[in-house]
Amino acid sequence: MTPNRHGSAVVTFPNELEIVITREFDAPIALVFDVLTKPEHVSRWFAPFACEMTECSIDLRVGGSYHIVFVDEGGTKCSFRGTYLEVEPPTRTVQTWLFEGWPDAHAVESRDLHETDGVTTLTNKLAFRDKASRDHMTRSDGTEDSYDKLEDLLRSLLSP
Repeated sequence: MTPNRHGSAVVTFPNELEIVITREFDAPIALVFDVLTKPEHVSRWFAPFACEMTECSIDLRVGGSYHIVFVDEGGTKCSFRGTYLEVEPPTRTVQTWLFEGWPDAHAVESRDLHETDGVTTLTNKLAFRDKASRDHMTRSDGTEDSYDKLEDLLRSLLSP
């Protein structure tokens, strides 16, 4: 089995409005897409650190919405929501993105998947409306921990 890729996400800032996070997973593209988009999977990896998932609803279709809520160790509720703009299984989703803790931090999020030799590369791009919103996101981010949990979930689903 391939050694884990924990902590291997690459974060770049191509301009003052965007964040691009790239991460590889040792799993087929269709499974990675499912784990990124089905509530029964997302509820198991999205909440970072020791946070507890309390809501995960996903209507995966153009015009459909998602709402994900978790609570951190201090009891703070973190709520994310948006509407799907593009859904192209198993390679791409584009959706609006709003973290309700920062009500002015609206973005458009695109997730693109590409598989080569059994390794699926996820490219996740957040395009914010303004630099202040983008900068806020760079200071508070549990994405790496969530992706480590996503990797662990993929491994468990692939194990006999």
